[in-house]
Amino acid sequence: MLKWKVVAKTLASFASITFALCVLFGLLVPTRFHPAWLLEAILPGFTWLTMPSFLLGVTETAVYGAWAGVLFTALYNYFARGATPARRAEA
Repeated sequence: MLKWKVVAKTLASFASITFALCVLFGLLVPTRFHPAWLLEAILPGFTWLTMPSFLLGVTETAVYGAWAGVLFTALYNYFARGATPARRAEA
Protein backbone atom coordinates (compact mmCIF):
# COMPACT_ATOMS: atom_id res chain seq x y z
CA MET A 1 0.00 0.00 0.00
CA LEU A 2 1.32 3.38 -0.98
CA LYS A 3 0.91 6.39 1.29
CA TRP A 4 -0.81 9.18 -0.62
CA LYS A 5 0.93 11.98 1.27
CA VAL A 6 4.39 10.68 0.41
CA VAL A 7 3.57 10.12 -3.27
CA ALA A 8 1.80 13.49 -3.58
CA LYS A 9 4.75 15.35 -2.03
CA THR A 10 7.20 13.44 -4.21
CA LEU A 11 5.38 14.18 -7.46
CA ALA A 12 4.73 17.81 -6.50
CA SER A 13 8.44 18.27 -5.83
CA PHE A 14 9.40 16.46 -9.02
CA ALA A 15 7.06 18.61 -11.13
CA SER A 16 8.25 21.87 -9.55
CA ILE A 17 11.93 21.01 -9.97
CA THR A 18 11.34 19.94 -13.56
CA PHE A 19 9.55 23.23 -14.28
CA ALA A 20 12.40 25.24 -12.77
CA LEU A 21 14.93 23.28 -14.85
CA CYS A 22 12.87 23.89 -18.00
CA VAL A 23 12.85 27.63 -17.30
CA LEU A 24 16.59 27.60 -16.60
CA PHE A 25 17.15 25.74 -19.87
CA GLY A 26 15.03 28.34 -21.64
CA LEU A 27 17.15 31.13 -20.21
CA LEU A 28 20.44 29.50 -21.20
CA VAL A 29 19.76 28.48 -24.80
CA PRO A 30 18.60 30.52 -27.80
CA THR A 31 14.86 31.04 -28.14
CA ARG A 32 14.52 28.73 -31.13
CA PHE A 33 15.63 25.74 -29.01
CA HIS A 34 12.97 25.93 -26.31
CA PRO A 35 9.20 26.05 -26.70
CA ALA A 36 8.13 28.73 -24.22
CA TRP A 37 4.72 28.63 -25.93
CA LEU A 38 4.23 25.11 -24.57
CA LEU A 39 4.54 26.22 -20.96
CA GLU A 40 2.19 29.12 -21.71
CA ALA A 41 -0.33 26.70 -23.23
CA ILE A 42 -0.19 24.16 -20.40
CA LEU A 43 -0.08 26.52 -17.43
CA PRO A 44 -2.98 29.01 -17.21
CA GLY A 45 -1.78 32.54 -16.55
CA PHE A 46 1.89 31.75 -17.19
CA THR A 47 3.75 34.11 -19.52
CA TRP A 48 7.42 34.00 -20.42
CA LEU A 49 9.04 35.26 -18.13
CA THR A 50 8.42 37.41 -15.09
CA MET A 51 9.00 36.56 -11.43
CA PRO A 52 5.26 36.45 -10.58
CA SER A 53 4.70 34.26 -13.61
CA PHE A 54 7.55 31.96 -12.58
CA LEU A 55 6.10 31.61 -9.07
CA LEU A 56 2.68 30.90 -10.57
CA GLY A 57 4.23 28.22 -12.77
CA VAL A 58 5.99 26.58 -9.83
CA THR A 59 2.76 26.63 -7.83
CA GLU A 60 0.66 25.23 -10.67
CA THR A 61 3.09 22.43 -11.42
CA ALA A 62 3.26 21.53 -7.73
CA VAL A 63 -0.54 21.35 -7.55
CA TYR A 64 -0.71 19.25 -10.73
CA GLY A 65 1.99 16.95 -9.36
CA ALA A 66 0.25 16.57 -6.01
CA TRP A 67 -3.05 15.79 -7.74
CA ALA A 68 -1.31 13.17 -9.89
CA GLY A 69 0.19 11.66 -6.73
CA VAL A 70 -3.15 11.44 -4.94
CA LEU A 71 -4.89 9.94 -7.97
CA PHE A 72 -2.06 7.52 -8.72
CA THR A 73 -1.95 6.33 -5.10
CA ALA A 74 -5.69 5.77 -4.96
CA LEU A 75 -5.68 3.81 -8.21
CA TYR A 76 -2.57 1.82 -7.30
CA ASN A 77 -3.92 0.85 -3.89
CA TYR A 78 -7.29 -0.08 -5.39
CA PHE A 79 -5.78 -2.36 -8.01
CA ALA A 80 -3.14 -3.75 -5.64
CA ARG A 81 -5.86 -4.91 -3.26
CA GLY A 82 -7.61 -6.70 -6.10
CA ALA A 83 -4.40 -8.37 -7.25
CA THR A 84 -3.65 -10.14 -3.98
CA PRO A 85 -5.22 -13.56 -3.54
CA ALA A 86 -7.93 -13.80 -0.93
CA ARG A 87 -6.95 -15.66 2.23
CA ARG A 88 -8.94 -18.68 3.19
CA ALA A 89 -10.53 -18.70 6.59
CA GLU A 90 -8.95 -21.44 8.64
CA ALA A 91 -11.48 -23.77 10.19
